[in-house]
Parts: sequence; C-alpha cells; structure tokens
Amino acid sequence: MNRLTAIVATALAFSPLIAAGQQKPHDRQQFLDPKTPVSDDPRRVPVKPGPRGPEGTLVLRGGRVFDAVGTGTRNLTVVIERNKITKLLPPASTDWPADARVIDVTGKTVMPGLIDLHTHLTRVDTDDFATSLSDSASTLIGTEKLRYFIESGITSVRDVGSRSDVPFRLKEWVAQNRIPGPRVFAAGQIITGEGGHGAEGPSDELIQMQGEVRIASGPDDWRRAVREQFRKGADVIKLISHFTPEEVKAAIDEAHTLGLKVAVDAETIYIQRAVEAGADTIEHPLPRSDKTIELMAKMGTASDPTLVPYMIIFDQSGGYFDSTSRRFTFSKEADLEMLRRLRRAGIKCGVGTDLVSNWYRYQPIAYITELRQFVAAGWTIPEALAAATRVNSQILDMDDRLGTLEPGKLADVLVVAGEPDLNLDDLEKVDLVIRDGYVVVEQGHVVIPRHVPVRDWKADGATVHY
Repeated sequence: MNRLTAIVATALAFSPLIAAGQQKPHDRQQFLDPKTPVSDDPRRVPVKPGPRGPEGTLVLRGGRVFDAVGTGTRNLTVVIERNKITKLLPPASTDWPADARVIDVTGKTVMPGLIDLHTHLTRVDTDDFATSLSDSASTLIGTEKLRYFIESGITSVRDVGSRSDVPFRLKEWVAQNRIPGPRVFAAGQIITGEGGHGAEGPSDELIQMQGEVRIASGPDDWRRAVREQFRKGADVIKLISHFTPEEVKAAIDEAHTLGLKVAVDAETIYIQRAVEAGADTIEHPLPRSDKTIELMAKMGTASDPTLVPYMIIFDQSGGYFDSTSRRFTFSKEADLEMLRRLRRAGIKCGVGTDLVSNWYRYQPIAYITELRQFVAAGWTIPEALAAATRVNSQILDMDDRLGTLEPGKLADVLVVAGEPDLNLDDLEKVDLVIRDGYVVVEQGHVVIPRHVPVRDWKADGATVHY
C-alpha cells in the first residue's frame, strides 16, 4: 500500500458518514420544542395550534392487528380520536367514549396504510398524449391517480417528479379533505443534466411541454435548482443522472442543509457518485458494482428498487430501447438478483411502483407484484409488509408519525377483508381506508361526504342567517 492509498483508507475508516452510517439531513428539530405543532411532512413548518382531523372517536373493534412493529398479528381494538391513534385495547375492553363510532372488523386485518415511494402523479396518459400536456390535464390525471391509490389501500405517496406546481396543489387539496386520495409528499421537478434521463431526445420543446424536468448545468445551477423546488414546497429532492461528482455533491449538500432527503435515479458509475455525495435513497434496480453496494451499506444509503415497472416494460415492449441513459444490459432476472444482492448487503429497501403512462390502472395488482418480488428475493410476507409501511415511513423521514399502528401516530389505517400477512393476494380485498382520521374508503368504495351548505354571510355589515 503506497502512502496516498494509506491516507485515503485512513480517511474512509474514520469518516463519520461511513463509520456511523448515513447522517440524516440537517436536524432542525433540535431547535423545535416538542410541544410546537408543525406540518405533517418532512418540512416540519410550524403551524397554528388547534385540533386536526374529524371530530369524535372512531373504534375498529375485533380485528386481527398487524402493527408493523413486530412480525405477527394480535387480536386488538384500535381507538382513533380525531386524526391520532390513541389506544390499542384487548378485545374485551370498551374503554372509549359512549358516542364513539364503532366499526366491527372481526375476521379482518387492521394494518398501517401502505406507502408508495415512487410515483409520478402528473405523468402523461399515453392513451391521449396530445391532450395530456397541460397543467389542467395533468391535474385531472393526478386526481384520478390519487383515487386509484387510495382505493388500493395506499395512504401516502412520494411523488418524485411531476409537472409545474400541480403535485403541491394536489397535496393541499387532499390534506384539506377536498378530494379523495393519499397524503402526497412531493419533490417538484426532477433535476438532471442536459441529455440526462428525462431530458433525452432532440426536442427541447417537448421536454418543456411535459414540464417535469429542470435541466441544470454546473454545481451552482444544481444548487439553485434544489432551492427552486424547496421554494415551491418540496418534501424531498429528486436527482437523475447524469451529473458530475461536483454537481451531485452540491445538490445533495444544499438539500440536506435545507433539511430534505434526496432520492437519486441513477445507474452504473452515477450510483457510486451519488452514494459518495451522501444520497439518501437510490431508485430502481439498475446495474452497479459490488463496490458500490458495499459503499451503500457503509453509508446507510437506502434503496427503492421498483422492479414492477421494468417487468411491465419487458413484458410489453420486450426491452428498454432507444435510451442513452440505459446503455447496459438488464432483465427481470437481473433486477431480481440486484434486489437479492441489496438484501444480502443489509441495505434498507422500501417499496415503490413507478407506474408511468396509464399503468396506475394496474393497481393494486402492481403494488402486490412488487411485494411478491421482495418475497422472491428472501423477505417473508410480514417483512415485505413492514417494508411497505414502517421502512417506507423511515425513508420518507416520517417514521415519527406514520408507518406503524402505535398510540400517538397519525391515523392512516387500512382494513383488509383477509389475512395479507399470510397471503399477499388478500391486499386486493380493501375494505376500509382511514387517512388522517377520515374514513375515505368504506366497503371498498371511496367516500365523499355530502357538502354542508354555508348559511351565514355578511350583508351590509350584518350577519344574515338563512
């Protein structure tokens, strides 16, 4: 070993990032009194105090509970007050208010709402491509996708690249309970280099029309692009190869300084560059070296493997063709082996579907298929469900509020008419979905309550009641 190699090895050995695992984004919570109410997203913005969620108490009685803390189920009663889980009671207990709404879920499984880590809510519909390239069409497409997700028991989605400010407006309307859907954690625009993935092809006009991509050049511009998404309301930052080491380092440093995690869609040498720069999550099962996998394990870099979209591509098109960002050989078998390699290395793996085009119509089959790949790669069914809930919440930086059924957590709850911890196919039998304390799916159907008319308004300075 020469002197330079020894110096580098010593530096790596004592690097706090490697020795202690991937550091979280700059922890601004140390400056927050725990009693200060903040937004229910990774931005943790202080909000006005006051009750959240619907009035009253909701009780799910008699079900088998998979809490995603352990690997088994227990017969428990779940008590929800407004938008929080407050109690997990033994079956014989009736420790809740007399006016509570009690739903008998005997024979059904109560579990945390599923989370999808990789969605594109405004991605154009190939069935009608020409009319999909507008903010209005993108909003309508996103609204329909949200319904498909929530009907499938998915109570949170991470949108990792969508058009304009549409995902942020969808996030607001869901949070205000104005449209049915899961929580939305949005990245805003994808940041990539000229000619990188998402910015390929000769037509600048088409890239601009699709509106999902922010092309950046040079470290300062990559840093500026991160700030732009943060200003719009980003909960996470999404980067795509290609990029130089200096560019990806600048972008990740800026995002972490702002307190946000970074997801990176990359392949081959670009994955190593992203991991070295401190990326929080690597998307997709694309090729990388053993050295890079080892580095991911040392750095605590998580993975969102998304095998199912490539299964669809290979089945429908026979391969991934005509892309300068996919200049390598891969297949369904190679993707599954990549997931096995990640598991063997001890890398934290979450669940995402990346259903572009009109593929969202395959839900919940697509999500279940992704979970089946986890089982094929060595996870047990309960472990796969935990990846879809608890682990996904950790990757979202929301594990203090989501991902498990525990007192104090937000009431995002799924009731399945079956035993999904024993048979993943039972996830098709979505019976009841609660998001933020609101019943949004009941008996498998989206619930949209009748509006309550406003009867008072001001007329000549006086309040008139009708």
